[in-house]
Amino acid sequence: MACEPSRELPGLTARLDKLVHHHGGCSLPADRPHAFVYYITIRNGSDRTVTLLGRKWVIEQSDGTRQVIEGDRIVGETPRLAPGEEFTYNSHHITGCDARVKGSFHGADEAGSKVHVILPPFELVVPDVS
Repeated sequence: MACEPSRELPGLTARLDKLVHHHGGCSLPADRPHAFVYYITIRNGSDRTVTLLGRKWVIEQSDGTRQVIEGDRIVGETPRLAPGEEFTYNSHHITGCDARVKGSFHGADEAGSKVHVILPPFELVVPDVS
């Protein structure tokens, strides 16, 4: 049996609501003193109920390194969104340099079809703290 490909579901959207930068502090490693807290909303504007099962992030840092983060759940949850519902959450990333973030969320609709939604890329720009 062939693996069913995931497809974008029209009306299912993801957006960055807010991005906050924090510098320094005893809880951050010396080589990554910048913490970015981001707030994201996923909205189901489709006509189907969707269950979000996981996420994938690709973080391309200005120093040439690339980090891929994949996993089940979204901040420990598998949100079920009926048409018109939203799921909002926040998380963070720590870094020592600027970075470009690409993200997507995957799940299934009520019929069991695999679906995904792409979050528009956003930038983590380390401000001049001198």
